[in-house]
Amino acid sequence: MELVVAIGIGVLAGSGVWLLLRPRTFQVIIGLSLISYAVNLFIFGMGRLRTGVPPIIEPGTVGNIALHDDPLPQALVLTAIVIAFATTALFLVVLLAARGLTGTDHVDGRERDQT
Repeated sequence: MELVVAIGIGVLAGSGVWLLLRPRTFQVIIGLSLISYAVNLFIFGMGRLRTGVPPIIEPGTVGNIALHDDPLPQALVLTAIVIAFATTALFLVVLLAARGLTGTDHVDGRERDQT
């Protein structure tokens, strides 16, 4: 399972970097989102990936902390998802405003000559 998550993080981060280097603003925004998803998966994976373990300690029993997941990375990822959604929406509004002012969505604000 760890290998699948590691490959998924690598693919998301690699695709995000590739899109981040593209000349169009929308592709840059999608690249930032993919890198954000890769970082969220990485942080989520730091809290341990376990299957078949109860999420809470049963009442009246002594719990072993080594058998349970860490809830802090899960809370951090949930907060990061909300913040990433808000910043992506802000970036899209800025993209639309810049496209309306310049007439292009090129990162430099002007198209490259096709000669």
